[in-house]
Amino acid sequence: MTAQFPAARPRRLRRTPALRRMVAETRLSPAELVLPMFVKEGIDAPQPVASMPGVYQHTRDSLRKAAHDAVEAGVGGIILFGIPAVKDGEGSAADDPAGIVQLALRDLAADLGDSTVVMTDLCLDEYTDHGHCGVLTQSGEIDNDATLRRYASIAVAQAAAGAAVVGPSGMMDGQVGAIREALDGAGYPEVAILAYSAKYSSAYYGPFRDAAECAPRFGDRSTHQQDPANVDESLREVFLDLDEGADMVMVKPAGAYLDVVRRVRDAVDVPVVAYQVSGEYAMIEAAAEKGWLDRERTIMESLLSIRRAGADITLTYWATEVARSLTA
Repeated sequence: MTAQFPAARPRRLRRTPALRRMVAETRLSPAELVLPMFVKEGIDAPQPVASMPGVYQHTRDSLRKAAHDAVEAGVGGIILFGIPAVKDGEGSAADDPAGIVQLALRDLAADLGDSTVVMTDLCLDEYTDHGHCGVLTQSGEIDNDATLRRYASIAVAQAAAGAAVVGPSGMMDGQVGAIREALDGAGYPEVAILAYSAKYSSAYYGPFRDAAECAPRFGDRSTHQQDPANVDESLREVFLDLDEGADMVMVKPAGAYLDVVRRVRDAVDVPVVAYQVSGEYAMIEAAAEKGWLDRERTIMESLLSIRRAGADITLTYWATEVARSLTA
């Protein structure tokens, strides 16, 4: 720049809402938002999640209605999490053709067709009686390779039920390769993999564990989820997942890891996804309920920051609400 004040006055382009809108560097679109949804077996009415106001554990019927509302608002996709009526050490309900997610997938495929992208979380913590993301050894540690076999089976079951994208979130070594091989071998080469490549061992997941009923009964997940201190390690995980066949990569959580989002965006040429997780949602909702901040402005600012950091797609519990406001 050569011009200086008073000739240079950057405020000229901030003077009116129309000017600010015209020169905005970052924009949100409903199509880049994905709505996480919970469907629970054995309930006859949607159950509110106490720590996440406005979020529900759905019945199959209420899920169908909420998914229709999201699509009508322009949301780009939905991702399903299931809560079975019966859990066991193997997470048997996860790949049961009559399991709750597989039934819900068939409902949504019949209702929505190709009008949205139906995605699934692919993990075991919602389905195991111990709450961990994989099969355990006798000493109580996760058996990585035995867990891969379970993930492969779950991926095929979800694909058969209609999932367009599967999202392995367990952070097991080799999970993307095992899932890609299983999908291709079962005749589902078109099903995409969204790799939770940089999923951190985060305190921000607390409310989600209420919603998905998946808190571990002992220990934690720091042996497989990433250390919040590290970012170079995330890039290694990203590159490993891409080498194994991932189509998209995710950073989770989003708000406290914007630097990781940017590092990943700069390093890869596939879509980068960020998950605005339950704790981020709950903090804003709680502060707004107290009157401590402007709810709508804070929601939009939080999503703009994720987009500005480099995310192409954002998973957010506000997806339907924000999509409506963007098209109003």
